[in-house]
Amino acid sequence: MNVPGLASPVDALDHSRGPARAPVTLVEYGDYQCRHCWRAHGVLEDLVDRVGDGMRFVFRHFPLVDLHPHAWPAALAAEAAADADRFWVMHALLFSHQDRLAEGDLAGYARRLGLRDAGAIGYRAREHHERVKRDLASGEASGVAGTPVLFLNGRRYRGPVDLDSLTEAVRDTPTG
Repeated sequence: MNVPGLASPVDALDHSRGPARAPVTLVEYGDYQCRHCWRAHGVLEDLVDRVGDGMRFVFRHFPLVDLHPHAWPAALAAEAAADADRFWVMHALLFSHQDRLAEGDLAGYARRLGLRDAGAIGYRAREHHERVKRDLASGEASGVAGTPVLFLNGRRYRGPVDLDSLTEAVRDTPTG
């Protein structure tokens, strides 16, 4: 089976951590309400710490709205936080409160982060719909159907999502 690689290269609009010139870029397509993504979140945080400047981590939204009704508003809340340079803080907060992602919860998280318009969160954050749609479309073009899905330097990673396996995969990823 021929599975496409990453269809949309990482660009300035992506949410990323780590140096842009890192030899390895790991892109995750994730959903804030997905239990598998929650498990992967902790592993990926540890991986970022372990690998340091040797890797750039990118998160792209892939809300599975048929399975997770709060995934889309959670993605919009993360984008609203990004407007205030608080994307990664909200990202961690959403995963740590994955069982509480209703509109009122999201507004509470926005207030906790000091976001200026905490009431315009979730589905009311209309200006962020296109940004989430962009990630979703790039995931679909890359063959993503579920979450989490990881790409290392544009190639789909199919191994286990545990710290040792991912560390080895990052170290073995061809660069250049």
